[in-house]
Order: sequence, then C-alpha cells, then structure tokens
Amino acid sequence: MVYRVWCLAGMIGLMTGCMVTPNPVTKEDIQGRVSQDLRAMLQDQEPIEKPIDFYEATARALRYNLDAKVKAMQAALAHQQLNVAHYTLLPQVAVNAGFDGRNSFSGGGAQSLLDGRPILEPFTSMDKNVFSGNLSLSWDVLDFGLSYIRAKQAGDNMLIAEEERRRIAVRLLQDVRSAYWRAVSAERLLPQVRELDRMVDKALSQSQAIVDRKLQAPLTPLTYRRDMLNIQREVQKLLRELSTAKIQLAALMGLPPGVSFDVKQPSRPTTLSLDKLDADSLEQQALMFRPELRTIDYQKRINAKEAKATLLELFPSMKLQFGGYYNSNSFFLYQNWLNYAAQVSWNLMGVFRVPAKYKAIEAQRAVLDAQSLALTMTVLTEVHVGAAQFLLAQDELGNARTYQETQQSIVEHTHSLWITNSTSDLVLLREKVNQILAEVRLDVAQAGVETAYATLRSAIGEEAVPPSGPEQTLAGLADSLRQLWEPVLGSVPGSFPERHNDATTVAP
Repeated sequence: MVYRVWCLAGMIGLMTGCMVTPNPVTKEDIQGRVSQDLRAMLQDQEPIEKPIDFYEATARALRYNLDAKVKAMQAALAHQQLNVAHYTLLPQVAVNAGFDGRNSFSGGGAQSLLDGRPILEPFTSMDKNVFSGNLSLSWDVLDFGLSYIRAKQAGDNMLIAEEERRRIAVRLLQDVRSAYWRAVSAERLLPQVRELDRMVDKALSQSQAIVDRKLQAPLTPLTYRRDMLNIQREVQKLLRELSTAKIQLAALMGLPPGVSFDVKQPSRPTTLSLDKLDADSLEQQALMFRPELRTIDYQKRINAKEAKATLLELFPSMKLQFGGYYNSNSFFLYQNWLNYAAQVSWNLMGVFRVPAKYKAIEAQRAVLDAQSLALTMTVLTEVHVGAAQFLLAQDELGNARTYQETQQSIVEHTHSLWITNSTSDLVLLREKVNQILAEVRLDVAQAGVETAYATLRSAIGEEAVPPSGPEQTLAGLADSLRQLWEPVLGSVPGSFPERHNDATTVAP
C-alpha cells in the first residue's frame, strides 16, 4: 500500500513538473529592450560635426536608414543562400566510425532440418569488441540536375533581392531630396516668418486702432485687416507644411527623433533646366531599368526553370556509391575492403503529378505576363506624369521668381514714396509683408522643383547610387554621390549615365 502511495505521489510530482506556466514580460525586460534599441539606432554612426548638406544627408540615409539596412540584409541573405545552393551540387562524402561491444561472444549453432540433430558445436565469428569505420562517396545523378536548377533559381532570387535593394535606394534618395529642400526652406524662412507674424500683428493692431478712433472710413481699414488675415493664414499653412520636414529628414537619415542637427544653407540652384524632354528616350530607359520590371523578368526565369525541374522529375533516379571500409573483427578474412554500388529507382506516381504541376507553372506564367503588362502601363504613366510635374514645377518656379523680383521692385518704389511722405506706413508695411511672402513662395517653388526632379529620375529607373563598399567612409560616399550627380544636373534625363548592370554595385 505504501509503495502504491509513493508511486502515485511520484506520478503527480512528475506531471506537475511538466506543466508550463506562461510568464509575462517584466517591466525590467521591456526597459532593457527599449534601451538596447535606442543604443542600436545610433550604433556605429559617424557623429554630426557640421551642418549637413544634400550629399551627406543622402549618404547618411543610404548608410544608416533602417529600411535600407533591412533590404541590405535581405540581399546578403540571398547571397548566402546562393552559396548554400552551390554546395548542393557536390556529391555526398560521409565518414562513419563506430564501436560495438558486448560482455559475451556472439555465437550460434546449427541443426538438421531432417531430424533436428545438432550439426556443429556452438561457434562464433565476431569479437567481443569491434571497431569499424568507412569513408564513402555517393552521387545521385537526378539530384544533381535538380540541384543545378535550384542553384540557378537561387541566383535569380539573389538578383531580385538586389533589384529590391536598388529600388529602395532610389526611392530613398527621392524622399531625401524632397525632405532636405523642405528642411532648407523651413530653416531659411523661420526668421522671416517670425518677422512676418510680428509685422502682421502690428498691422492688425494699427488697423483696429483706426477703426476704433474712426480716423478713416471703416471700409478701408477693415479691407486692409482682411488682407492681413488672409496673408497670415496662408503663411501659417506654409509653416505647418514645412515644420515637419526636418523631423522627416532625420528619420530618413536614421537619426532618432530629437537629435539636434543643422542643414547647410545652399544658394538657390539654377542648373535644373531640362528643356528638351524626349518622351521616347524616357520611356525606353524606364522600361529597361525600372527595378520592378526587372524583378518580374527574374521571376519569369525562375518559373521557366521550374518547368525544367518538373521535367527532370519524370526520369528515374540513379545513385552511384563508392567507399572504403574497415572492420577490426579478427574473424574477417579481409578487414579492409572497397565497396561500389549503383541503384536505380523511379517514382511511378510522379507521372500523374506532372500534368498538374505544368498547369500551375503555366498559370504562374500567365500571372507574371499580366503583372508585367500592368506594371508597364504604370511605369509609362509615372514617366509622363513625372515629366509633366517637372515642367509645371519649373513654370511655377519661374513665376515665383518673377513675382519675387517684381515685389522687390514694388517695395523699393514704395519705400521711396514713404521717405517723401507720399504714402502711408500701412501701405509700406503691406508691401513688406508681401515681399516676405514672395520669398516664402520662391523657396517652396524651389523645393517643388527639386522634388519633381527626383520623382522624374526615380520614374525612369535611373541609377542613383555609386558603387561602394562597407569600408567606405561617410565622407567618401558623399563625394561619390557628388561626382555622380553634379555633372548631370541640367542634362536631358534620357541621356543620364547608364546604370551598372552588375547587381553588386547597388547601394551600400
């Protein structure tokens, strides 16, 4: 009875020990993860020692942007998977060693099937302790053919990962160009906007004082007040659109929110002048170099190779084997020997599976063809839209520059009239406000041209990143970007430098 009780208690204890109790993540674990992530965001980043120009901002985005890092890691993973696929082409070489022992001899006897009498005395043909080993090479011909096709597919997958990495780099550069110029505009305009707010508040107070004292007919100061309020609302709208540009630029460069940095204030460029946009050249370059279309090309190659693999599966498998063996059993006549064999096997049920696989491959090919056509139409549309947006942005910039120059002349003439007491303070103030607003519009128009320019280059699939390696410094990458981009500013997009066909020269 006591024995049964102890057995029951042991079983209950064993069952209790096997039960798993979920443990929620503790506050300390969460805090540790937060601290580790924040440190990792700035790990190995070169410090910011000076105002950041456009090329350094782009270099930092290519080097430290987290999305770009993910794509780079995926490309590196595809490279490693291709290396693994190469090793599957090699024959299998196996080394085995073993020991077999027992406390008594392995023996046996024999008896007659006619009368059951023992024929021999008990005998043995095996030592108590036996050491054995072998070195064998085996090679499956069918598996070699399938492995070769899988390796080719892995190579195409690696190229797909590189094209995706390049696509992210081009889109990243487009976003950086847009965010950088909006950040430049925001920093340049901030003092002027503050001055504008002060001037508008002063003008509103003066107009209200005129109305209260009835120094003029009410309609004149009220109309002026309405104009000032409209200007104030428009400036606040522009300020709201530009206020997040620096935060977005920091995120693109891989900087955590709150990190302080300054952007270099460049002069307004005048070289983005693409007067001759050849639609045919733009379309051809986009259809040749857009990574999305090239990705579908690689997927079609993978699908075609899958059809070849399906055909190979119809053939029987032939396995060849050759090896050297050793056994320490003293009863063996030859303790060392060579062994060679060949074996053929054929899965007859695979014949019935092939038609269904071929139908699936054909359906996949039809889907890829449809995707290619749909994406071609999308790419062509993006090219024409990008070209139209760039031309419109150029026109807007020209109008904004003419408006700013005209308003500057108006302010100078108004100031001359004010000196001779030929006009009022309110008129001079209104023209100064309009002058600041003209500067705002000019900067916004310039940022719009830069954004449209980057969008157009992205639409045609232009190579935006020079060849580089992980050992290249941030300053070196920025110089490479400057050498790649500055010579082509102002050229026709259809004649941009050819992209590198070597997939290993995509963004770092």
